[in-house]
Amino acid sequence: MRRHYLHVRAYSCDKCGGPVISGSTGVRENEISKETDITNVGAICLSCGHRQSKATEPGETRDFPPVQWDARSASETGHLVSAYFEAVNREELH
Repeated sequence: MRRHYLHVRAYSCDKCGGPVISGSTGVRENEISKETDITNVGAICLSCGHRQSKATEPGETRDFPPVQWDARSASETGHLVSAYFEAVNREELH
């Protein structure tokens, strides 16, 4: 059975030292297969809004366990990922 996963990672912002949250999604065709269709959905500092795509200090990254969800169809999943990516990358922060 095809399973979808969300991966979340946190690290320190180079500008302000606040938490940067980075996410990606992936798909497994079965429990023993490798993930495919890996899509980075973006990264943003929760304190200052800086878009820092990678951690610069070694050993400072926190990886959270993947979260599984069952998507109804590939088109719905693509739409959700696109919507999240657009929200993270919009130019104005509220």
